[in-house]
Amino acid sequence: MAETQLPQDTPGRPRPLPIAEHGLIGDLRSVALVGSDGTIDWYCCRAFDRPSVFAAILDPERGGAFELAAAVPARTKQFYFPDTNVLITRFYTEDGVGEIQDFMPVTGEAAETGRHRVIRRVLCVRGTVPFRARIAPRFDYGTAPHALTMLGESALFESRDMALALTATVPLEGDGVDALADFKLTEGETAVFALDQVGEDVPPRGCPHMEAEHEFAATVAYWRRWLSQSRYRGRWREMVHRSALTLKLLTYAPTGAIVAAPTTSLPEQLGGERNWDYRYVWVRDAAFCVYALLRLGFSGEAEAFMRFVTTHISPGDGRASGPLQIMYGIDGRTDLPERELRHLSGHQGSAPVRVGNAAADQLQLDIYGALIDSIYLYDKWAEPISSGQWDDVCHLVDWVCDNWDQPDEGVWETRGGRQNFLYSRLMCWVAIERAIRLANRRGLPADILRWRQSRDTIYRRIMDRGWSPGRRAFVQHEDGDVLDASVLMMPLAKFIAPTDPKWLSTLDALTEELVSDSLVYRYDPQASPDGVRGDEGTFSICSFWYVEALVRAGRLEEARLAFEKMLTYANHLGLYAEEIGRTGEQQGNFPQAFTHLSLISAAFNLDRALG
Repeated sequence: MAETQLPQDTPGRPRPLPIAEHGLIGDLRSVALVGSDGTIDWYCCRAFDRPSVFAAILDPERGGAFELAAAVPARTKQFYFPDTNVLITRFYTEDGVGEIQDFMPVTGEAAETGRHRVIRRVLCVRGTVPFRARIAPRFDYGTAPHALTMLGESALFESRDMALALTATVPLEGDGVDALADFKLTEGETAVFALDQVGEDVPPRGCPHMEAEHEFAATVAYWRRWLSQSRYRGRWREMVHRSALTLKLLTYAPTGAIVAAPTTSLPEQLGGERNWDYRYVWVRDAAFCVYALLRLGFSGEAEAFMRFVTTHISPGDGRASGPLQIMYGIDGRTDLPERELRHLSGHQGSAPVRVGNAAADQLQLDIYGALIDSIYLYDKWAEPISSGQWDDVCHLVDWVCDNWDQPDEGVWETRGGRQNFLYSRLMCWVAIERAIRLANRRGLPADILRWRQSRDTIYRRIMDRGWSPGRRAFVQHEDGDVLDASVLMMPLAKFIAPTDPKWLSTLDALTEELVSDSLVYRYDPQASPDGVRGDEGTFSICSFWYVEALVRAGRLEEARLAFEKMLTYANHLGLYAEEIGRTGEQQGNFPQAFTHLSLISAAFNLDRALG
């Protein structure tokens, strides 16, 4: 078995598909992105933050891909098998209709043995359809060469740190680096491809037709059983449930972690440098996910995240950024060094590609409010927190009381210097206020007098220095005049009445300056430089916050129209990236937990207001 040199290119599409032209499958450990043309062009085997084996979405020449499609011209359509995360890609040709059923088993033998498996069932549903496949892994973000061994209807790809076994029910050929297959199916016939990470404890194993059928049924049953816990019966059930299923795919079952997004370096602007690695646990994002899932009746994910917090987040270790780090690895690690992969060209040429995240060391005071609010809601809606967890909460609140009055990098993780951001003050107020509520409801011991004094001091500070008389609005940071969509959280967090004259004036100012056809920009980077070159699209979580703010202000017709418009910006599967570009394209890492959790919250509250 001779080792091959790393090839310079992967034959196939000259440019990756747009971000929105993808669906998502996963096994609660990692995910794969499947393009609308049938190509898997993003997959990190075993875990979200492992090095990629398919990354053509970041570089079609060097990234690697699992191409599988009709071998003749075809129209394609994608949809999810109802109420599941099983993805169907259909090919409509002159002589027939075929489809690929893509999924990753989450129960049964594959999951129980630690086998990380992608199964691709190919079916001809009408007529006759020829198919062609090329399996071209590029290990370690396309830097590690591999050897290929062909064994009839199987292929073994071996690099220095990982081995993948491909089995198929059709003949495979090798070209020295990649595995290829050409085959034709007639109506009723199927073919199966299974890709497994193998090693000493996980030997290669075929996936015959019957096993693939069994795994398909088991995977469908798992997702439908999970989704049946939902209590949502409102007007937008399909979109809300798709968002819930997406959030579930972003959970890492071994630890209870929830990642912000399963991808890295998908650009916030094509050709720009706002490309970041989101495959980690942001305390803020995960805490908001807990709120959204609890709202729908999913308490298991909240319980698992609370275990992650208790196990991996230990207050009081003396870091300069406070007792909490803003993000953690999915295994709880705190060291997330950022580096650039200069050999990858980036999505549609948008370099750099980054892995790791230097923002991990930033001070972002708002995370304390997000986390303690989620703990408060978990205690209220799921089960009472333990005495040890309450001790941790008290430690965090005491720290907030001592440290709220300092500049930080803020919720948007600016790299242009620290400011006294209003949103950070607001969420410090939330941290203390929710802890007081929890202590009073449960009769728990706390320094209530000190907490109340700090809470009220923060309130007065925001009202005095966060309000701009000239703009007649609450602004981004103290004594400034820049508008920022993060202040939309003020009525949502119950800091201010949603009909308070100062708030209504702020809402009007935001509508005039930051809203475009229901889409909301975070802020104007020209007016408030954030240390990164380039522009960005509208920020989708802010767009859904805007809907909620309109609801609470009693402007239901505007809220409903804004919400319905936002739904038109989803991709063909109901998925969202982080941002929406000027012409409606998805921008940023995909799919984004922030966007989907805020969709759930907006739909829930709009439904309730409409009656």
